[in-house]
Amino acid sequence: MKIAVNTRLLLKNRLEGIGWFTKESLLRICQNHPEHEFIFLFDRKYDNSYIFSSNVKPIVLFPQARHPILFRIYFNISIPKILKKEKVDLFLSTDGFLSLNTDVPQLAVIHDLNFEHHPEALPPSITRYYQKYFPLFARKAKRIATVSKYSKFDISSTYTIDPEKIDVVYNGANKAYKVLDAITIKETREEYSNGKPYFIFIGSLHPRKNIISLLKAYDVFRKKSNQSIPLLIVGEAMWSRKKIELYLSGMEYKEDVIIVGRLQLKELSLVLGSALALTFIPLFEGFGIPALEAMQSGIPVITSKTTSLPEVVGDAAIMCDPINIEEISEAMMQVSEDAELRKEMIEKGFLQSKKYSWDQTAELLWESIEKTLKDAKAI
Repeated sequence: MKIAVNTRLLLKNRLEGIGWFTKESLLRICQNHPEHEFIFLFDRKYDNSYIFSSNVKPIVLFPQARHPILFRIYFNISIPKILKKEKVDLFLSTDGFLSLNTDVPQLAVIHDLNFEHHPEALPPSITRYYQKYFPLFARKAKRIATVSKYSKFDISSTYTIDPEKIDVVYNGANKAYKVLDAITIKETREEYSNGKPYFIFIGSLHPRKNIISLLKAYDVFRKKSNQSIPLLIVGEAMWSRKKIELYLSGMEYKEDVIIVGRLQLKELSLVLGSALALTFIPLFEGFGIPALEAMQSGIPVITSKTTSLPEVVGDAAIMCDPINIEEISEAMMQVSEDAELRKEMIEKGFLQSKKYSWDQTAELLWESIEKTLKDAKAI
């Protein structure tokens, strides 16, 4: 069997949530199924580390698809041509983009519909493209996979899709995220926070990540607390960097907000594993990988009680209304002052994190692939 895969988000040292999903699931699937050929479709020069096994054939297609006009060319002209030329049996797209110009069975991994619920968080041209084409992709797909029960319900209800057509394929967390020894924690804190315990946010600096509300809550926490606990913000700037910088400039405790930028996996696992707690309060998440990574690292989690996050963290986290500044600051106060609470959250977090793994992700995605082919043959 030949399976073509949209791998355009496998970017060296630049993996975000969908990129990690793509890498970790395909690494396992390709190695576990040597009897099949996988054709990886890139939109630029690829890194050889993403060619996971001998049954992977990489192909670079034109153009680089990073703009709505180029999306149309890439997926509706370049993709159909290569699917026909290579005589593939299935097209898997891990970022949800499909071709509307092919009869090849397609499996779309649609991680969430944030653009339907928070269109203001994206550039207008991107929002318009997503809102026009993702309903078409959802209907064109032979099957859909998504990363939580919440997202399954959201896709089904928003686009009027039969829920039987949608498979839940949970995310996992890298094994690099683990409990650190006291010496490593001390060294990491000395490097990043002058030796102090700190709160940490991890994620892209994107409007739906709700960073300004976190900054507001942090200022309130500091005014109420006698502890000078810094806040580390780790992630790459997206579309809200200027708004964040503008708000930060007027904060009372801005000197204790440390914006680190993007970190690679090794450093990221160290700064997360050395934190006092993760403060991750997005407005909308299809899954929320940082919460899982924190639980696996033995770090208490403060997160939102909206969208998929209650499903992901279970009873292991303190959940807040992401727009209630007092509620968020009170959660920070609780975690910082109550050692017994932290211990309880850590123990529950370990148990909750064991429900997820990239091995499970690969198995569930492969099951979805098999269902897609079965559905196609049934017609």
